[in-house]
Amino acid sequence: MASCGEANRHGTRDRADTRRRRLVFAVVLTSAVLAAEVVGGIWAHSLALLSDAAHVFTDLVSLALSLGAIVLATRPVTKERTFGWHRAEVLVALMNGLLLLVVAGGLLREAYLRLENPPEVRVTGMLAVAVAGLIANGVIALRLREHAHDDLNVRSAYLHVLADLGASVGVVVAAGIMVPTKWYIVDPIMGMAIAVAVLFGSLRLLRETIHILLEGVPRGVELSAVAEAVRSTPGVEDIHDLHIWTICSHILALSVHVTVGERSAEERDDIVRAINGTLSSRFGISETTIQAEREPCRTDELVHVVPHRE
Repeated sequence: MASCGEANRHGTRDRADTRRRRLVFAVVLTSAVLAAEVVGGIWAHSLALLSDAAHVFTDLVSLALSLGAIVLATRPVTKERTFGWHRAEVLVALMNGLLLLVVAGGLLREAYLRLENPPEVRVTGMLAVAVAGLIANGVIALRLREHAHDDLNVRSAYLHVLADLGASVGVVVAAGIMVPTKWYIVDPIMGMAIAVAVLFGSLRLLRETIHILLEGVPRGVELSAVAEAVRSTPGVEDIHDLHIWTICSHILALSVHVTVGERSAEERDDIVRAINGTLSSRFGISETTIQAEREPCRTDELVHVVPHRE
C-alpha cells in the first residue's frame, strides 16, 4: 500500500499531467481558430474579426507560455534556485498581462481610425468564422475551467480564453446587426468594445502578478486570521515578525517568530508541528520557517518593518 506522501505525489503528478494535456489541446485548437480568423478577417474586411484574431494570438501565446511554465516547474531544485522554477508561472502571467495591454492599445487606435470611414464588410463570411471561433473558445474554456481556480498560470490562460469567448459573441452580434441594416460602423464599434475588455483583463492580471512579485499577502488569506491561529496554538505565548507570501499558485510560504517561554527542545518541536498542521489544513500554507524563542529576539511587532539597506 502506498504511503500518504506517495499518494499525494501521485495525485499532484496526475493533476499536472491533466493540465498539460488540456493546454496542449487548447494550443492546437487555438492555432486553428487564429488561422481562420486572420484569413477571414482580411477577406471580409472586418476589424472586429481581426481584433478577435489579435486577441486569439495573445491567447495562443498565453497558452504556449503556460504550457512551458508547467514544464519548467517540474525541473529539480538546484543550489542556485532552491525553490526550483515554480516562479516561472508568475513571470508568464506578467508577460501575458503586458502583451494584452499592448494589443488593447493597438486595437483601440485602429477602431478609432475606422469610425470616420468604416469599410464595407463581407458579413456572411465574418459571421461564419465568428461562430466557429465562438464554438472553439467555448470548448477550450470548458476544458481549462477545472484548473483555473487553483493555478495562477492556467487562470491567466483561462482569462484570455474567456475574454476571447466574449469577443466572439460580440463579433457574432455585430454581424447579426449588419446583415439586415448594412450599418458597417458597427464593426469598428465592436472592435473598440473588444479592445476595452482586453484592456481591463490585462490590468487585473498585472495587478495580481505584481502583488505576488512584491511578496504581498496571498489573495484570500487574511494575515490577522493566520496570526490568531498561530497565537492560539497551545504553548505559544505570543508571535511577532510574521510574513506570508506566494511562491506560485500551489505554494504559499510563511515565516514567523513564536515566543514559547522556558520549554524543552521536545516541547518546542511539538509546538512547531502543531502550528504547521494548522497552517496547512486551514490556510494551505505548506512552506514555513518557524523560529521558537524563549523571549522575543528583537521586536514584539506582529509585522516587523524590514529596513532598506544600501
